[in-house]
Amino acid sequence: MCFSCWSVSSLSALNYLVSPKMLHISVHQKCQCCFLLLGYRLDAKNCKRINLGGSQAAGYLQRLLQLKYPGHLAAITLSRMEEILHEHSYIAEDYVEELHKWRCPDYYENNVHKMQLPFSSKLLGSTLTSEEKQERRQQQLRRLQELNARRREEKLQLDQERLDRLLYVQELLEDGQMDQFHKALIELNMDSPEELQSYIQKLSSAVEQAKQKILQAEVNLEVDVVDSKPETPDLEQLEPSLEDVESMNDFDPLFSEETPGVEKPVTTVQPVFNLAAYHQLFVGTERIRAPEIIFQPSLIGEEQAGIAETLQYILDRYPKDVQETLVQNVFLTGGNTMYPGMKARMEKELLEMRPFQSSFQVQLASNPVLDAWYGARDWALDHLDDNEVWITRKEYEEKGGEYLKEHRASNIYVPIRLPKQASRSSDAQASSKGSAAGGGGAGEQA
Repeated sequence: MCFSCWSVSSLSALNYLVSPKMLHISVHQKCQCCFLLLGYRLDAKNCKRINLGGSQAAGYLQRLLQLKYPGHLAAITLSRMEEILHEHSYIAEDYVEELHKWRCPDYYENNVHKMQLPFSSKLLGSTLTSEEKQERRQQQLRRLQELNARRREEKLQLDQERLDRLLYVQELLEDGQMDQFHKALIELNMDSPEELQSYIQKLSSAVEQAKQKILQAEVNLEVDVVDSKPETPDLEQLEPSLEDVESMNDFDPLFSEETPGVEKPVTTVQPVFNLAAYHQLFVGTERIRAPEIIFQPSLIGEEQAGIAETLQYILDRYPKDVQETLVQNVFLTGGNTMYPGMKARMEKELLEMRPFQSSFQVQLASNPVLDAWYGARDWALDHLDDNEVWITRKEYEEKGGEYLKEHRASNIYVPIRLPKQASRSSDAQASSKGSAAGGGGAGEQA
């Protein structure tokens, strides 16, 4: 048969038998919770939850480093920030005093952590050989030839269309259609047939020259493809095809203004700065600023109380004798209690909020990440035959997934009490009485 059971992970981490009265603090990825056990039972009335946890700390660290290194926004990912948060961050025992320490240059140099981001050390043009550079020059020349050829073809097409238009106007003159001819001259902004003839001759000559240049460029391109030598091509032969290009340096920095007849020795281009050092993150005060939001949510603009303020609020709701018992058994669990200095910070907060010379004890879970699983496993093995804590398949289908049975590691079942609809029934009775009274008055008048 299939059975299921609901339990609170933080209470399962206690293995449900630690102390009859204790204060349990759990800091997880999404929230922080303060549980209270009185007589091995959960006091749900006074438990508190803070909607802030490790994910908000990782997001805060990401924003801090992105503002500090705007050139590496893509490399500062949330997953990398979670890794830095858990491996390099710590809880400051005194946050303000720790920030003052970081102002000292010696303290900064001794405690800053350097993170190397991935990068490629291959720079453009730094490892190119002479043959590769020569090949790039040839490719660039061929690309320029093709570009100029397209531009000439487009210009030739426009000139040919204009020439056809002028020849059509000239045919109007030859056919004796003078009205249409003079109207066309006005549209062309010309004064006489002689001016039209002169413009036709110039445009025809330009069209013929453009066709010759296109044919010559095609022949040169075919020769370059067939006879591709590793030597530097003669730029004088390419002058007709590059007349619209002012300088080769506008297209590729590999071209120099000097005559490329003598090939210069190729030297490796050295970077002006250390590329590896440029892709480093220096994590300084961010090591304490990110996890500090557990105690000060106001650092990220959250209007919530920190874990220490919540703890003080909970303790104030109990008598002094119960407070003394609870602070003797403060238990910390959850993955985000693994920061170095977490236990010392909680002891400092308790020392500040407790009366003078009072005692307290803070315990940290042996394995904050897996204690909940181990505790639930041991509890399940000890209660395999206890039908009072297990929900059967029939009960689940009948009562739904929100139904639970109480036990020491479970939440408390709170039945929903619908408010009585006394107001509606009283209004209905009043309205019926009013209508009856109105009906009687009408009958008496009749």
